[in-house]
Amino acid sequence: MKRIAIVVLALAAGIVAVVAAVGLSPWWWAVAVPLTLLGLLGAADLLQRRHSVLRNYPVLGHARFLLERIRPELQQYFIERNFDGRPFDRDVRTIVYERAKGTDAEQPYGTERDVYLPGYEFLVPSMAPCPVPKTPPRVRIGGPDCSRPYDMALLNVSAMSFGSLSSNAILALNGGAAAGGFAHDTGEGGLSEYHLKPGGDLVWEIGTGYFGCRTPDGDFDPAEFADKAAHDHVKCVSLKLSQGAKPGIGGVLPGAKVNAEIAKVRDVPEGRTVISPPYHKVFSTPRELVRFIARMRELSGGKPAGFKLCVGSRRQFLAVCKAMLAEGTAPDFIIVDGGEGGTGAAPLEFADHVGTPLTEGLLTVHNALVGAGLRDRIRIGASGKIATGTDLVKRLVQGADYGNAARAMMFAVGCIQAQRCHTNTCPTGVTTQDPRRARALDVRDKTPRVQRFQEATVASALQLMASMGVTDPADLRPHMLRRRIDPYTERSYEELYEWLDPGQLLAEPPAAWAADWTAADPDRFTV
Repeated sequence: MKRIAIVVLALAAGIVAVVAAVGLSPWWWAVAVPLTLLGLLGAADLLQRRHSVLRNYPVLGHARFLLERIRPELQQYFIERNFDGRPFDRDVRTIVYERAKGTDAEQPYGTERDVYLPGYEFLVPSMAPCPVPKTPPRVRIGGPDCSRPYDMALLNVSAMSFGSLSSNAILALNGGAAAGGFAHDTGEGGLSEYHLKPGGDLVWEIGTGYFGCRTPDGDFDPAEFADKAAHDHVKCVSLKLSQGAKPGIGGVLPGAKVNAEIAKVRDVPEGRTVISPPYHKVFSTPRELVRFIARMRELSGGKPAGFKLCVGSRRQFLAVCKAMLAEGTAPDFIIVDGGEGGTGAAPLEFADHVGTPLTEGLLTVHNALVGAGLRDRIRIGASGKIATGTDLVKRLVQGADYGNAARAMMFAVGCIQAQRCHTNTCPTGVTTQDPRRARALDVRDKTPRVQRFQEATVASALQLMASMGVTDPADLRPHMLRRRIDPYTERSYEELYEWLDPGQLLAEPPAAWAADWTAADPDRFTV
């Protein structure tokens, strides 16, 4: 009753003030109008039934919603420390920004991290460091069935679709790739003019929606795929099985976002909601998957073909390895996406609790291929929070041949981690289809930032490897990366994990792998 009385009094006071203000000075209006508006707001709060807070605390309760709205910004700018922010901490964001701008990325006074905290990892320096190579090494992608191999850079732009990113963001990323001589994964949203115009090397990815190479009813269109895959800028073709941040589910592009341009790129009707199913129509067994990858390679004219996945069941991946052996063919590359990978939007449960993190995913894929005697013909790419030279070197130690970065590349073109990707209101024009917002991203300014970031990060990785006594990434070994177990104990990756010998699964599978290897069926995805 007191709250109601206060609101009624405020409203009455406002009305009285308005009446009294008629014919008086503007100062009276400055008092009357706010009081009246507050009274009306309070009355509305008391009458509405949606928010209990406002019914109990009319007017004042709005402060709670205001603070909640700006909580992420308060957390990011005023509360979090340099090294504990999520998904990327301030130290990482800063080093990306500085390298993209070409400024010094140095830190004074030593580390702020607790090096005795369980989980802390460090690289092992050598007492005999090597000179840093003047030319970054490249990774040859292309097995015995590939007639047009591609030399991949150590760090590349990971899969991000046009539609998820703005046209200006795609132009800047591809322009940076062209200037720096590294690859740009298109994502599953189709092959747009923004991917092609700057001239950067492309890994054309297709997903369950087969965007850009689909029939009217959503099936794979081999003729359209072959036509587009023949483009000179397309260097590799990739089939997306699953994504780190949301493995096992499809996607929905609301009809409101399907403008004429996106509809043309994706081969879908304009203005209609587009659904990407969680499963593929082109295969249903491991054997059919392997055959389809071989078909993609053939349709592309012999270009490297592979697939991307977030690792789940080790038994299922082993079934794919058995299918490769049975069919006598294999993909040229496999991209392992970690469960910590990013996305424009995903259910929280999937982002937080589904999918193998990148470390274990890489170890599973690398060891399975080694044990099956297939590792020498298949290259492994790593995708999932690679932003620094240290990140890249760690993934190379864990079994990758090269790395892909998505969110770090977004930082390079201006992303501030506002986490508004799914709202079409990105404040920097990176993840929006709003022309006014996208205009804020100046392509001429951001293009060299992408190139500088990639170049500086690879240079940092080479410098780290040289300090470890290594000049060729192939010479990195598991004992060169160590993890703290507790304040008194640390172990190398060689001790922490089991590493298979070439062909070991074929000869005598170790006890920890034997059951999965025996149960793996090339004609069935056994759970």
